[in-house]
Amino acid sequence: MNIVLLNPVEHHDLRVIAERGAAWGDAVNQVPVLPTEFEAAQRDYPIVFRRDAQGDFQALALLGLDPGENLFLDETRWTTRHVPALLARGPFSIGLHERDDGAREPMIHIDLDDPRVTRDRGVPLFRPHGGNAEMLDRMSELLRLIHVGHAAQAPMFAAFADAGLIEPVRLEIQLDDTLRYDLVDFHTIGAASLAALDGVALERLHRAGFLALAFHVVASLGNIERLIALKNRKRALG
Repeated sequence: MNIVLLNPVEHHDLRVIAERGAAWGDAVNQVPVLPTEFEAAQRDYPIVFRRDAQGDFQALALLGLDPGENLFLDETRWTTRHVPALLARGPFSIGLHERDDGAREPMIHIDLDDPRVTRDRGVPLFRPHGGNAEMLDRMSELLRLIHVGHAAQAPMFAAFADAGLIEPVRLEIQLDDTLRYDLVDFHTIGAASLAALDGVALERLHRAGFLALAFHVVASLGNIERLIALKNRKRALG
């Protein structure tokens, strides 16, 4: 990787290939999703929780049942309304830079070694006579969503835990007499626990901005049936 601070002087002629597909890293069966995209993600994917190597919870969108399988990817396009932000960002990322006053400011970076970054094909990042091109404006907003989402993640899970909402879930998916998937080590928001919260707990979650997110996670599990239907269609096509 060669991640550098993006600037319009050195990088005025950079372009980024905006294609989607397995060649660009989209063929994965799960991807982290952030609180700032729960509302959009829950319309398309099941959202579950799993502990990372440090023991902290992270939210995941389930995209497939087998390794490297994205059932929402149709060769070079996604069939969903929402592409998870950590995949949609492509070669871009946020880095913190210290200003003259000592404050740390998030700024856009780009990986110059990413094969999507070119100078002769793809979508321009800057306008010929100055200013951001449309793609860079979109990426700026997406990276803001990621930056804010990362900051919200730990407080959100702490609030869910304090309210007694996080519980283990085992997803048992039987496709036929011989093919079965047992998805373990996942957690979710307990629907019954959420419904049983008293007014004080509900108000606390609402004021923190996390109540709607809990409902989005619960609603997202309805997409398990969609995942099964897509898997069965893929198997039927051979």
